[in-house]
Amino acid sequence: MVKIADIVLPAGYVPSEEEEYMSPEQRAFFYRLLMDWRQQLMEDADKTLAAMTEEKAIFADPTDRAALETDRNFELRTRDRERKLISKIDRTISVLEANEYGFCEECGVEIGLKRLEARPVTDLCIGCKTRAERREKINLSEEEEILEEP
Repeated sequence: MVKIADIVLPAGYVPSEEEEYMSPEQRAFFYRLLMDWRQQLMEDADKTLAAMTEEKAIFADPTDRAALETDRNFELRTRDRERKLISKIDRTISVLEANEYGFCEECGVEIGLKRLEARPVTDLCIGCKTRAERREKINLSEEEEILEEP
């Protein structure tokens, strides 16, 4: 069996509805998309780390120091979200390598190429995702009501 990483795609290849769903070419396309995304996130994290370790500024003005700390905190929160995204990308790559990619984890239907192109780490079809968001909204509303009771 050929590894996903070894599949050569034609220049400018984009998955098409005319192809067999999750054909080796489509899987290779999404594999490269995920790997490129992961690589970019890792490079951004390395740049942040390098910038923070090099930065040894001393500020006489407390306002300047506070602005730097605020910027650093924002950057660290962003990198933390990206760290979680990298974990999701890694999990998605494992699913892809197991030949289970592209199918809704809740109902098992095909997720759809356009949705996967827009959000390659998605694991729910649009219907299941909509229902999950509705349930989450209802749960949040119920929690708010509980908190508002005297």
